[in-house]
Amino acid sequence: MTAAAPSSSRTQLRRVIAPLALAQFICSFAGSNMNVMINDMSRDLNTTVQGIQVSITLFLLTMAALMIPAGKLTDLFGRKRLFMLGLAVYGVGALVSAAAPGLGVLIVGNSILEGIGTALLIPPVYILTTVLLPDIPTRALAFGIISGMGGVGAAAGPLIGGLIATGISWRAAFVFQALIIVVILLLSRNLDDPIPADPKRPFDTVGAVLSAAGLIVLVLGILAADNSLTLMIIGLVGGAALLAVFFWWVGRRQRRGKEALLSLELFRNRTSNVALVTQNVQWLVLMGSSFVVSAYLQVVRGYNAIETGVIFTAATVGLLLTSVAAGRLARSFAQRTLILAGFLITVAGVGVLLWLATVSTSAWSFAPGLFLLGSGIGLMLTPSVNVVQSAFPERLQGEISGLSRSVSNLGSSLGMAIAGTILVANIADGARAYGDAMVWLAAISVIGLIAAVFLPRKVGVTTK
Repeated sequence: MTAAAPSSSRTQLRRVIAPLALAQFICSFAGSNMNVMINDMSRDLNTTVQGIQVSITLFLLTMAALMIPAGKLTDLFGRKRLFMLGLAVYGVGALVSAAAPGLGVLIVGNSILEGIGTALLIPPVYILTTVLLPDIPTRALAFGIISGMGGVGAAAGPLIGGLIATGISWRAAFVFQALIIVVILLLSRNLDDPIPADPKRPFDTVGAVLSAAGLIVLVLGILAADNSLTLMIIGLVGGAALLAVFFWWVGRRQRRGKEALLSLELFRNRTSNVALVTQNVQWLVLMGSSFVVSAYLQVVRGYNAIETGVIFTAATVGLLLTSVAAGRLARSFAQRTLILAGFLITVAGVGVLLWLATVSTSAWSFAPGLFLLGSGIGLMLTPSVNVVQSAFPERLQGEISGLSRSVSNLGSSLGMAIAGTILVANIADGARAYGDAMVWLAAISVIGLIAAVFLPRKVGVTTK
């Protein structure tokens, strides 16, 4: 059983947790709240369902592509400074999105500016948590709260977004994000950064460009699947080639004793590698299913934003219940057990979503599956993060935080890109397109379950 945290650590936790957890919440919220506004936004911006899908996917992809470079920039500019800069860029992007006259400006505001802002502010969230909370039980609690708020943001995005879009306008949802950013900025004034910035520290620019380009080209290839098979193949092959060159480049720099964007040492830890796979799959399934169900309800069944958001309350409730219980469950069960149980429940949830949609026309037939899906994801989000972070010593916490967030966001963008493309390419077929997308998500969930089987039964904390 984990020892209780000292009172001084609990005081420090209360002081730092609000801005950091709220920042993770709003970034995750931004990735899912647009899902319930598909019809309203596509009509107002004179675009299509695919156009909105591209905007959401590019937002998630920008985060994934820049998360590792941003993690390195924290050393050069300081964690708090980069956190505040990221909040400012995100807030500007939200306001640009709110005023967007067309899809192009929306992509600039939402996909690019909000994506860059998120990439800048998220690594400092996890690094500041690590350096400000040296007491391991307190830090584990903080990681649980922050990860849980991320999951809640993603799950609650459709409900809150639906309420705002129906009651006011979809544009007001972006104003809401900007207001939350202002609150976080105010709460962050008293945050400390105990580690001084080192502006003379070398930065691997070539590695940053190669990693970002590889991920972007790869996902763009997936998005091109329903328009051009040739472009899809070029994107997939080109993205894989760029990533291969990236790993060759960082290995070469390390062999020469130079600072690399990403230490290959991070990939020599089997436990972390498996846990990163589970993280990727968790976010892939959560964001992929969120888009697929939302788009199906609105485009095929004709539900509005608030109706779709209310249906998604089931997922929010399930995720909240298991996230709140995460700390208590971690004291009673092994991390591996919680992750395995989470995937079993998630697979069941996807299966129920697929089955009930074929036998019932009621909107509430989606609730049981969404509840199970949210419960399963909420149960394993925190354990997966804990396993990854605990696998490395203090000196690698900054790098593994960036890699962990990048892998999670890559999962989100892949879920949106692949499941969304399967649905959008055959949206005229309605239920069949929905079924194909959900079957694919079920298969990926099973892969996550298989990966979790290979996690060690006991996970320790590396301190050297």
